[in-house]
Amino acid sequence: MLNPTLLASSSLGLLLLAGAAPGPEQGRPEDPAQGEPAGQAPVPATDLHLPAGFEAELLYTVPRDEMGSWVCLTRDDRGGLFASDQGGKGIYRITPAPIDGIGETTAVKLPTDVSGAQGLLWAFDSLYANVNGQGLWRIRDTDGDGEPEDAKHLVKLGNGGEHGPHAVLPTRDGEGIYFIAGNHTMLPEIDGSRAPSNWGEDLLLPRQWDARGHARGRLAPGGWIARCGPDGEDIEIVSSGYRNQYDIAINDDGEMFTYDADMEWDIGMPWYRPTRICHATSGSEFGWRSGTGKWPEHYEDSLPPTYNIGPGSPTGLLFGTGAKFPARYQRALYALDWTFGTIYAFEIVPEGSSYRAVRSEFAWSKPLGVTDATIGADGAMYFTVGGRGAQSALYRITYTGDESTAPASGADAEGADARALRRSLEAFHGAPNPGALEAAWGHLGAQDRFIRFAARIAVENQEVSTWAAAALSEEDPRAASTALLALARQGREQDTGPLVARGLELWDGGLEDPDRLTLLRAFAVAMARHGSPDRGTRADLSRRLLAAAASGPAKGGSQALVDVEVTRLLTYLGEPRAVTFGMEMVRAPRGDEELPLWAELLDRNDRYGPPIKAMITDRPPIRGMEVAFILRNAEEGWTPELRREYFAFLNEAAAHSGGASYPGFLQNMRADAADKLTVKERQSLAELLGLSLVAGPPEGVTPPKGPGRKWTTEEAVAAVEGHLTDRDFAAGVNLYHATSCSSCHMFAGKGGAIGPDLSTVGNKFALRDLLECVIEPSLAISDQYGSQLLMDHDGNIAEGIVVEEGDEYVVYPRDLGAEALVFHRDEVKVLKESKVSQMPEGLVDGLNVDELRDLVAVLLSGGNKKAKYFKQ
Repeated sequence: MLNPTLLASSSLGLLLLAGAAPGPEQGRPEDPAQGEPAGQAPVPATDLHLPAGFEAELLYTVPRDEMGSWVCLTRDDRGGLFASDQGGKGIYRITPAPIDGIGETTAVKLPTDVSGAQGLLWAFDSLYANVNGQGLWRIRDTDGDGEPEDAKHLVKLGNGGEHGPHAVLPTRDGEGIYFIAGNHTMLPEIDGSRAPSNWGEDLLLPRQWDARGHARGRLAPGGWIARCGPDGEDIEIVSSGYRNQYDIAINDDGEMFTYDADMEWDIGMPWYRPTRICHATSGSEFGWRSGTGKWPEHYEDSLPPTYNIGPGSPTGLLFGTGAKFPARYQRALYALDWTFGTIYAFEIVPEGSSYRAVRSEFAWSKPLGVTDATIGADGAMYFTVGGRGAQSALYRITYTGDESTAPASGADAEGADARALRRSLEAFHGAPNPGALEAAWGHLGAQDRFIRFAARIAVENQEVSTWAAAALSEEDPRAASTALLALARQGREQDTGPLVARGLELWDGGLEDPDRLTLLRAFAVAMARHGSPDRGTRADLSRRLLAAAASGPAKGGSQALVDVEVTRLLTYLGEPRAVTFGMEMVRAPRGDEELPLWAELLDRNDRYGPPIKAMITDRPPIRGMEVAFILRNAEEGWTPELRREYFAFLNEAAAHSGGASYPGFLQNMRADAADKLTVKERQSLAELLGLSLVAGPPEGVTPPKGPGRKWTTEEAVAAVEGHLTDRDFAAGVNLYHATSCSSCHMFAGKGGAIGPDLSTVGNKFALRDLLECVIEPSLAISDQYGSQLLMDHDGNIAEGIVVEEGDEYVVYPRDLGAEALVFHRDEVKVLKESKVSQMPEGLVDGLNVDELRDLVAVLLSGGNKKAKYFKQ
């Protein structure tokens, strides 16, 4: 029902703290069209929840028609700030009103045509802008007027959309800059990479692309972090394997962190990965692969996150360095989440050669669509809300408490030796080095995973012929498993047989579960890259793995992870007994260990926990789903009883809650498995194969009573504002279905999959903007949910969401219930973006005033019947 443009949880949002945008008396220019917009006096932001001793001010309400909506922020060269509109309005120099003084905040457009930056940086006497659809620009003042105007295009990045070019940051050594991009941005022409650049999908079994077509065909390395010189030279990839990291930050010890996005449509599936803080070390890989291909955290050729946050939408990231805050807040890592309107503060605690994190909420309100933040020259934190053409504003947070705000001490002494060791190994990343093997080999068996990873990358950067024999003869079990994984990644087809033979010797010698997982991963990567070994080696491998599985699958823990990987490998090898072993895990009862690690966080926040917690409470059997997904590839080993049990399991899973792609994934899993049935088997399973896996609306939905009207945004705001108490929850839920919202949108774990999930709109949107999305859905259109126009060579035109499937384009029309249209690629003459939203207008025009109020109350509540809007 709502405009997808403003609701995609992986995109940027808005908004102001109060239910409506501030009026002239709160600082908005009364007539911004007359010359430069007027300055604005600070206003206390009393609705912002902050720790004791902190205060916030609304400094500037952005004139939307003149200055757009701001999504990135950085310090300028004069003690002020730069900000950029997400569209084409421009880049602005901001002079904030003085702290504890009399004055106004002003914003002036720079004399350059560059705009649409999602990352800004002042460095090397220049303003750097990483622009969506264009790439990295350097803008300098060449005419001596003090304002940068001369723009040079350094690095072309001509794609990406919301998953495109993002932050820019200076390198710690002061000799270059980092720039980053999300997973829809193709790599530029690079000069090097810290890790070998032969990135692979490394998936042993066929993946499924996202059921709704998102990121279809996007391959490794996914989102990336790069370094270059001041003029865009010497581009080197530093870290990769992200989905859509918007920002990066560097601590006092020179260690880099980023904040990666989840794919919220995947919730409920085993490959869902929550938003997370990652320690972006040299050559690091974090395992994003499109669709079902995301690597589990235990894959040794990737690194684990520092902290799994949960569902959300990452935007800005920064350390508090330079802030006039108490010491613990100066050292904190601040992460901005648009979906939940929150700025988190993480205590980053040394752990081995890396870190762990402790989370707290630093600032939040409802709504608060935070987009970016920076520490100003005055020691205050400045942050913006806005994005996607919506109302934007600039805020400032200062500390006025009694604690000392003296500069905190520098790098942590704890873990310094371990970090120094890791960095000494990272010095061998990027190119062959004669001393690398001697320095790194002895650390392949390190207990510290980040040291072990750094050592392996150092080895992999050397010519494989210089260390392959050592990998096949290493005696230490952990070092040997790690070395075989390196060989799987960098070796040749003829290395697979010896690799498996040596691996089985280690397997028979007894390994701890983490080392068995590494060994199984080495087998999988070698076969994914080079194909299956000879028949004798396959038979030997199957026999040895089956012997280890003879006692049946484990109930949980690391042994359960081993069992899943054994099933994956046996299925790939065509071993019939994989089915019997795997189905034991499919039918196993769910245990507490299946709760996601971030589930406990939802209990700590009643603002946004209930709708997502409801999905978790009604969660599907995730481990069983993971194994069922593997077994869809199995052709041998099935009995009629096991076939029936398998398809019944998928049908039962459909009754549970999940993200927007959940039902589509189930349908595709069932279709893949059904393709392997004989005609007779299909006939015997017809009643199971014919059941719908998409939950329909509940029984008893009644149409609106009316009388309705042609609602406008202004009329709807006037009718609803101030009337959202003592509403009828049941009536609002009924109207959610009666107005066809549930046909396209997920809400509290139930509903359709065409538009974005509406469970958390109350945290993102003020009332006016929410109603604008409902009533005027085509004002702005997200690249995740936008429609396209397709015309074939005969002049036939189709409009809707277009998904590429092989050599065909499948068009899902705007009209609800209409059948999908299929065009062969050769038939298509024109394919372009539509300016009309996939969401129809007029869906609420059948509602009377009270019905509109009830519906809006339910949307703002996130499905929580105990929310303040309802009769209790």
